[in-house]
Amino acid sequence: MPLNRRKFLKKSAVTGAGVALAGAVGAPAAQAVEARKGHRPVKRYALTVMGTTDLHGHVFNWDYFKDAEYADAAGNAQGLARISTLVNAIRKEKGRANTLLLDAGDTIQGTPLTYYYAKVDPITAKGGPVHPMAQAMNAIGYDAVALGNHEFNYGIETLRKFESQCDFPLLGANALDAKTLKPAFPPYFMKTFRVHGAPPVKVAVLGLTNPGIAIWDKAYVQGKLTFPGLEEQAAKWVPKLRSMGADVVVVSAHSGASGTSSYGDQVPYVENSAALVAQQVPGIDAILVGHAHLEIPELKVTNAASGKTVVLSEPLAFAERMSVFDFQLVFERGCWRVESVAASVRNTNAVADDPRITRLLKDEHDVVVAYVNQVVGSATETLTTVEARYKDAPIIDLITKVQEDVVRAALVGTQYASLPVIAQASPFSRTSEIPAGDVTIRDLSSLYVYDNTLVAKVLTGAQVRAYLEYSANYFVRTPASAVVDTEKLTNANNRPDYNYDYVSGLRYDIDIAQAEGSRIKNLTYGGAPLDDAQQFVFAVNNYRANGGGAFPFVASAPEVWSESTEIRTRIAEWVTAKGSLDPAEFASVDWKLTREGTPVF
Repeated sequence: MPLNRRKFLKKSAVTGAGVALAGAVGAPAAQAVEARKGHRPVKRYALTVMGTTDLHGHVFNWDYFKDAEYADAAGNAQGLARISTLVNAIRKEKGRANTLLLDAGDTIQGTPLTYYYAKVDPITAKGGPVHPMAQAMNAIGYDAVALGNHEFNYGIETLRKFESQCDFPLLGANALDAKTLKPAFPPYFMKTFRVHGAPPVKVAVLGLTNPGIAIWDKAYVQGKLTFPGLEEQAAKWVPKLRSMGADVVVVSAHSGASGTSSYGDQVPYVENSAALVAQQVPGIDAILVGHAHLEIPELKVTNAASGKTVVLSEPLAFAERMSVFDFQLVFERGCWRVESVAASVRNTNAVADDPRITRLLKDEHDVVVAYVNQVVGSATETLTTVEARYKDAPIIDLITKVQEDVVRAALVGTQYASLPVIAQASPFSRTSEIPAGDVTIRDLSSLYVYDNTLVAKVLTGAQVRAYLEYSANYFVRTPASAVVDTEKLTNANNRPDYNYDYVSGLRYDIDIAQAEGSRIKNLTYGGAPLDDAQQFVFAVNNYRANGGGAFPFVASAPEVWSESTEIRTRIAEWVTAKGSLDPAEFASVDWKLTREGTPVF
């Protein structure tokens, strides 16, 4: 569906790769606060830095998959329209001249809104639209945004076009040109705050992104960009920023604080290294943390070299929270010194949408609502995930069938084309339903609630057997004589539903009366017992491929193909091409629960 009208905004002056942005226009004058310290006046200045992260295309408090206002059990609200209201209030309280607004990445992927303007009515088309996230963030007045890994999901061309539409720089000090090893994006942003009766305060923002991009978006970045570790690049740039006169150094990092990595040893850099940066690199005052989708109001880390405290904060994703850093500076011995930093988070459920943002993007929102409610096919019967945790459900078979077809097509003409393709999928939701009759894009998208993409790995029969045994640990051991309560049958050891996998293309029983590690029975391929030496191409989501859920062998298995198109998009494309959704074309009962050989159901 075409847009009714186009909205064009001024392009950012920062469009060149590898350009460091310095000497930004200073804020209007602010009054330094003077206090008496003996007989000498002490000049002070208060600065507030606001931060969001992992917005993932959430402009409105709207669930496109449910076609309704967003709501959850915790009472959260979402969207940049709410963030705008919070920002306006803080700017009014503190004075806009004394504030900075940052984001820590993952901006242009995650909702049907962002998919639509990347794929359906792409911003890269000649005379194409301005991305809704650029429109909203420009209107709100963001100063700088760090690159997230999901910025690369639609390819570098889409990212560069988005960058050109932003009135703020996209920062990535550790996103380097693979050939020159020079920054491919501005590494930092510097802004000068004028203070009445005292020298100006210079604030530098260093942007760091995630090394996992090299794995997750290999198809787009291999040979073009490289992503070294956050710690080493921070150690390179922070001293430079200080030597350039920065009084305050803030890092916006698309990297969690846990010190862990989901991709094992595939990349020699830590995925979630924000706290390590604080600990190892002197000269940083505060870090806006992203990527992990956690809420950390305030985390204090002591720098090992300087002994000084670095304050970290991570607001909840999807614009549900906003972090606020309050800096107190004092002018001593001819220079400004950060005296204290305090961080907290604001909840967007406490405010209403900013009508300025809702008016600005109403057209785009309405177009996408119409798009997701578009009928793309028909289903011969209702498909549901209600029993999918403990029964082989056709609706999960649909996912594996789509994944098999996509991977088979991708491997045509390669050395792996002759290998059998099997696939994994999980019962993500207990309430998903594709109704009989008309099927919409929204119905299909809600089946796969995560933004996973597809990866092809090579596993042996023995490794697949071990994989299935590990997956079967999801079930609570239940003796043959015990009554089966489906509410208590799953999630053993607190394992979530998304870490239980079906595997297509094989037949097997799961004997839940047996101990963990001895539950997979009657495992066959092609009607014969599985050959441990047989090789398979295993179609898995990128979370699982990178070690998510700690399933054995898969993370270290040879990778033969990957892509950045979301699996839920592939499902919608598959059904659209077919026109009809008939379980007879994709469903089969490949596994069942048993107890000592007797089926449970």
